[in-house]
Amino acid sequence: MDATGSITCDPAAGCPGVGGAGAPGDGLEHLPEALRAKVRDHPCYSERAHHHFARLHVAVAPGCNLSCNYCNRKYDCANESRPGVVSEVLTPQEAVAKTLAVAEEIPQLSVVGIAGPGDALANPRRTFETFERIREVAPQLRLCLSTNGLALPDYVDDLVALGVEHVTVTVNAIDPEIGARIHPSIIFEHRRRRGLEAARILVQRQLAGIEALASSGVLVKVNSVAIPGINHQHLPAVSRAVRQRGAFLHNVMPLISDPSHGTYFGEIGQRGPSDAELLGLRAACASDIAVMSHCQQCRADAVGLLGEDRGAEFSRAQVAQRSPDPEAVRRRQQDAWRILEERMREEEGTP
Repeated sequence: MDATGSITCDPAAGCPGVGGAGAPGDGLEHLPEALRAKVRDHPCYSERAHHHFARLHVAVAPGCNLSCNYCNRKYDCANESRPGVVSEVLTPQEAVAKTLAVAEEIPQLSVVGIAGPGDALANPRRTFETFERIREVAPQLRLCLSTNGLALPDYVDDLVALGVEHVTVTVNAIDPEIGARIHPSIIFEHRRRRGLEAARILVQRQLAGIEALASSGVLVKVNSVAIPGINHQHLPAVSRAVRQRGAFLHNVMPLISDPSHGTYFGEIGQRGPSDAELLGLRAACASDIAVMSHCQQCRADAVGLLGEDRGAEFSRAQVAQRSPDPEAVRRRQQDAWRILEERMREEEGTP
């Protein structure tokens, strides 16, 4: 712990309880084997998988129902790598075409997710139409969704019916006093709510949604943005609360607050955590839940392996020139996955 009261850890030495390249296993040994099988090929959930399997985020959800002091959505940006940024917003039909094009070119693609640039569940028609169409032409791919959780309780049954097995919910506070400093307003029941009223509604619905998803067999990962002086020391309490409601993995991410991004926190000079603060915080959270440490804080239109974004190869114009055969793509992917799974077993030393 440093002089400010923040938990710290020496980055060179590593921290106990935190997954990463040097950590044993994948950090998910506590899960039943049936659940671990669901994340074995999910690069955003499994430390091992992200070295082998690719993901695709289709940017079909432009609208948002929550204001965040660390967010500034951009719809035509190619030179920033952070959540909420995309080069193009797609229609559901364009998202399906892009999915097939990426799967043909990158057969190790295992997951298609909707992560913005707004909130997936603030755009339910576009989100669910996209998932339905992808399920029809590429049933081999896992479907994944990220949300702020405000609308989540209303759509749990729809997500389960579509076969969405992985949902990420961003929870930055369970104390409304802290939450109001991060999220100044929400749009709920066709009205804008502000301050503590908004924060109370958000927390209640996030926790209720997580519990309902977990009770339905959906794997829930929780993302939290670590903001020194605001929620940094509060996040271990978030870990406990979401674990109690069924979340299995907590991704504690550093605040991105570059003034050039145009966010409120960036403009007022709110700093992000140091490496030592972030590692110490992850270690503190890991006493209650498995903690993820390989997140790349991807764009909402990310393509490929984590850390190797290939989105520039799949613009709307480039995808329009392709016409992959879905069945041929599926067979090629299955062949590629078998090789990757054998490679992972060899790395693990299992038959």
